[in-house]
This record gives sequence, C-alpha cells and structure tokens, in this order.
Amino acid sequence: MTVIRAIVTDIEGTTSSIRFVKDVLFPYARERLPAFVETHGDTPDVQHWLHEAAKEAGIVEAPRQEVIEMLLRWIDEDRKSTALKALQGMIWKEGYESGDYQAHMYPEVSARLHAWRADGLHLYVYSSGSVPAQKLFFGYSEAGDLTPLFSGYFDTETGPKRERASYEKIAKAIGEQPGHILFLSDIVEELDAAKAAGLRTGWLLREPQAIPEAPRHPAYRDFDAIVL
Repeated sequence: MTVIRAIVTDIEGTTSSIRFVKDVLFPYARERLPAFVETHGDTPDVQHWLHEAAKEAGIVEAPRQEVIEMLLRWIDEDRKSTALKALQGMIWKEGYESGDYQAHMYPEVSARLHAWRADGLHLYVYSSGSVPAQKLFFGYSEAGDLTPLFSGYFDTETGPKRERASYEKIAKAIGEQPGHILFLSDIVEELDAAKAAGLRTGWLLREPQAIPEAPRHPAYRDFDAIVL
C-alpha cells in the first residue's frame, strides 16, 4: 500500500458542519457587508477586492451601492468568488475576534488531526473559503486553536475545486508525489478531480447520509474510520 505522507482536507461537511457556514457565517457577513464596505471601502485591501469583484462581474465603473447589492446577491447564490470570499473573511475576522461565535468542529476531528500530525503527517487545507478565512476558522474553533497543526492552506486562487489541475498544483506546492497525498472531502466531484490528478481520496459521508453499496471513493463516516 502506498504510504500517505500528507493529508489535504476540505472544511464544510468534512471537518465541520455545513450548517455553521450556512446558518452562522453567511448571515453574519450578509448583515454586516454594506456597513463594512462603506466604512472600510477606502482601505487598500478592501479597495483591491471590490475592484476584483467588479472586474469579475464585467463592471468597468459602478456606484459603491451597486457593487454592494451585487455582493449580497452573490452571497445568496453562494457564488465561489475569490473576491467575495476575501471580503467575507475580513468581516468574519471581526466576529471571531469579538467572540460572536466559534467555528464548529465534528467531535473526533481535533484528536485525529493531532494524532496524524504526531505520526509525522503534514496537514493542509483546501477550501473555497479564502486562506485568511480558513486560518480564522481553525484558529477560533470549538476545539481551540488548531492552526499549529497545519503546514499550509489553499483556496480558489489555486484553482476550482472540481478541476484536476488544481490538485496537480497542490501536489507540486506540497512537494510530494500525488500518490502520497490523501484528499478528504464530502463532495464526490472534488474527489473525482483529485483522483484524476493521482491523489488518494477519502469520501466523508456523515450521518444521515447513506453510503452507497459501491462508492466511487473510499467512504468514511468520520475521521476515526479513516485507515491510512
């Protein structure tokens, strides 16, 4: 059996409940985005991402209110926009630091991550959320600060999660042969792309999801069930 030397994990539905993102983070950012853009819109970072969002939408010039309304629409559509994710991450940072919430973790995740790291495996995150948002997520989790466990983070600036090339880039960045990397996700299309790039895969199908009789990828109920 090929030795696993690195694990790359998704977040939503894999380490953490999708409900936390949908029911806590998204509404928090949506409610605060208009005021955040109005009060921070002249800072370089916010200006940059507002410009990137406008460029993505094909807008040359638009009133700030129009851009705000577009971003709110993108939140409602759960659009995988790097610019939107960056702006949401800035808003979420304020929420985490003020103690408005902590990131949800499935109960076995923290202990399993610690065990894998203690065994010498290198751990990485690949999520559609921006890298700063990922660091906040694991830094302010219900299980405490988990960021020291991770060697690196990847977001959609690396590429779309359902494209083979993204996983080829990640393997190159990690510096491991794809066959020595295990990618964990709850989305089968992401796993298909990772497998096409040569990575090993693990399909998280937590209750109440049913595990197919012949799953396309090794399927697990939780991290404790994963056999390396």
